[in-house]
Amino acid sequence: MKKFKIYLLSITFMVSFLACPALAVDNIHFLIPGGAGGGWDGTARGVGEALTKSALVKNISYENMSGGGGGKAIAHLIETASRQQGTLMVNSTPIVIRSLQKVFPQSFRDLTPVAGVIADFGALVARNDSPFKTWPEVVKAFEENPRKVRIAGGSSRGSMDHLVAAMAFKAAGGDPKKVRYIPYDAGGKALAGMLSGETQLLVTGFSEVLEQHKDGQLKILAITSEKRSPSAPEIPTLKELGYEAVFANWRGFFGPPGLSQEQQQQYFTMFEGMYKTSEWASVRDRYGWVELYSPGSQFSTFLEQQEQEIGNLMRELGFLK
Repeated sequence: MKKFKIYLLSITFMVSFLACPALAVDNIHFLIPGGAGGGWDGTARGVGEALTKSALVKNISYENMSGGGGGKAIAHLIETASRQQGTLMVNSTPIVIRSLQKVFPQSFRDLTPVAGVIADFGALVARNDSPFKTWPEVVKAFEENPRKVRIAGGSSRGSMDHLVAAMAFKAAGGDPKKVRYIPYDAGGKALAGMLSGETQLLVTGFSEVLEQHKDGQLKILAITSEKRSPSAPEIPTLKELGYEAVFANWRGFFGPPGLSQEQQQQYFTMFEGMYKTSEWASVRDRYGWVELYSPGSQFSTFLEQQEQEIGNLMRELGFLK
């Protein structure tokens, strides 16, 4: 079996919290480059909830701008930079993946990387009435006929959800190029597609389906973490099932190009203060996120490393030449 281990944000970053107290930010506009119900949407609104309830930010607004695999929002933030000094765009691993694929011409270098904030593991999901009760049953069905295993994801072919599915099947000895991946615009639509029977399975972020799993609306067959999550200890990992595929998707925030050092420092202080609040702890535990923090230059260095590591993995899986 093939081993894959990609930590998309190191959980061992050393954090040097500032001595000064966090001062309230007046206004932040969160730009979300996908539709409602996806991981970006949940991250922006969850972070926003913690920031407003803890009084670290007075007013937060949200804007969903899907299109172009996230490229529409990125281009908008760059083209209107002079008017966007109070805007933070949420993003994650796809900004690296889609830039490598040339889905859009920009990269993270065209923005101001502000901070990595959380990590979320991949989840492999089925309906409650699915004939698949375990992930090994899915692997067996894929071995018998890959075309009969349809798996939904909230992003385009060759993107992160597709990459996670391909990793999982290749770690089980399957051909990743034969994965029948059905793309949707954001995780909410992908979930609806699975629940309606358009697909049998869903690959998405763990946080996006944790509440539905707990409520009995669906079942998570496995997650891509190294160890079981304290938020749902009954769910096995691919690794413990014998499939060496570990994957953690970072999520963080970017400002427009030319964001001042003063404004960046204000955001650093804001996020550092957020981690210390009970409001943040409540949001974090609800979504099952892994807490982390990589500000400014640390975040930029990490993104450069990811370009190389993810690019190598995508070439190995046949997603890049």
